[in-house]
Amino acid sequence: MPLLSWFQRDEDLTRAALAPYRLLEPVKSLAYGEEDSPNMLIEGDNLDALKALLPYYAGQVKCIFIDPPYNTRSAVSEHYDDNIEHAQWLSMIYPRLELLRELLADDGTIWITLDDNEAHYFKVVCDEVFYRKNFIANVIWRKNYAPKSSARHFSVDHDHMFVYAKDANRWKPNLVSRSIDQDKIYKNPDNDPRGLWRPDNLSARNPYSLGTYGLTTPGGRVIDGPPKGRYWAISQSKLQSLDQDNRIWWGKDGNNVPSLKRFLNEVKQGRVPQTYWSWEEVGHTQDAKKESVILFGDEVFATPKPESLMQRVIEIATEPGDLVLDSFLGSGTTAAVAHKMGRRWIGIEMGDHARTHCVPRMQKVVDGEQGGISETLGWSGGGGFRYYKLGVPVFNESGHIREGISFEQLAAHVWFAETGVARSTRAKKQAFLGEHDGIGYYLLFNGILGDESRSGGNVLTKRVLRSLPAFEGPKVIYGEACLLNDEQLADLLITFRQTPYDLKAR
Repeated sequence: MPLLSWFQRDEDLTRAALAPYRLLEPVKSLAYGEEDSPNMLIEGDNLDALKALLPYYAGQVKCIFIDPPYNTRSAVSEHYDDNIEHAQWLSMIYPRLELLRELLADDGTIWITLDDNEAHYFKVVCDEVFYRKNFIANVIWRKNYAPKSSARHFSVDHDHMFVYAKDANRWKPNLVSRSIDQDKIYKNPDNDPRGLWRPDNLSARNPYSLGTYGLTTPGGRVIDGPPKGRYWAISQSKLQSLDQDNRIWWGKDGNNVPSLKRFLNEVKQGRVPQTYWSWEEVGHTQDAKKESVILFGDEVFATPKPESLMQRVIEIATEPGDLVLDSFLGSGTTAAVAHKMGRRWIGIEMGDHARTHCVPRMQKVVDGEQGGISETLGWSGGGGFRYYKLGVPVFNESGHIREGISFEQLAAHVWFAETGVARSTRAKKQAFLGEHDGIGYYLLFNGILGDESRSGGNVLTKRVLRSLPAFEGPKVIYGEACLLNDEQLADLLITFRQTPYDLKAR
């Protein structure tokens, strides 16, 4: 597979792995709504924030949407640097993609919007990170409803939206909801008790040996055969059977070429997603800017996305209750739409905008604001979110566990480092972390057994071992020290690992 090369590529390949595991510190004063809400708004650099999420959410995110800086060279944004070299842009995006892939569920997808400034470089990088076989589509969103007469060469009317699956064989898209315009073509001129229907052509170009017959209409008109150069799509006996069931339409006077009656209640209540999205269906940039002005009083973000666009993405990619992540949250559109659609969400935004724009927007959503897609969804409010900022790394410069680290925080790190699986935020606070692939994992830390003396809870002794929940198979036990010898450990099927020296980042 072809690879893209850029300055500092080798360093960028290890940047995600070398990023420290930081703590996520709750800011209770900025939380809103339900206290136990699973929704998270995180303030801070998204590389560090994504790394901090891994021990808790690796492999659990069903849909990731990101709208990274397009690098348009306009430098219109004081929020993100939008005027950097291509190599710098790739250095920014590559390690973040690696972490996003780890967070993505096996049956999940990631959606990325870009324009032509970086889209084609990005496609090659994404093929490397997510593997080319998992590329799903390049959706074209027509974002403008009128051409820009001031354009130097072409009026750029579209954005790209790249879609990748974690595993293309496991992901299945949901159907897109039928529009009102699509249903308008269904009528019921003959008052059929089965309801609305539309006529469907009964001829086709493909040769069919039983599709060359003539017929006489109910009104007496003789039709020698199918239209010139075509064939009837069904046999004569099938046509007669459908006609007896009143599923053939001959026109109001009974002399038209026969058509099949397609009933609305028998067709799919949705359609297969397509790769061209028009502004009539999913909104345009002016819609998004109007929404932004209503919410914030001005156009703080130069390129916000309309809520109807995000509704289409989330509709295709998720079910109610699924987890949605946006690590370039911007004006908060992804979180707002996910919330209104009954999905759990995590949003990451750097700097003051997290507090000055994302918080008030999501507060309005919880309170039932009626902008964007609220009316079509019947949104009336509810739910809530928790607010976090990035704290200190779990380990200090010397590799030791920092003071103040809780048992739950280190347990999440140990579990993820050993298993590659996120630890549930609702896991019990106990020394036995659980079993994975036939191995039981334990952590002796921070007085979890209620005894911090040398021969007590943080040191593995015979007495401590007897107090631990039993596990019959092989065991991995983390602790400050071990007073059992190698022979005893082998007999008990125990692998002892000393914290912090044997605690490795995955």
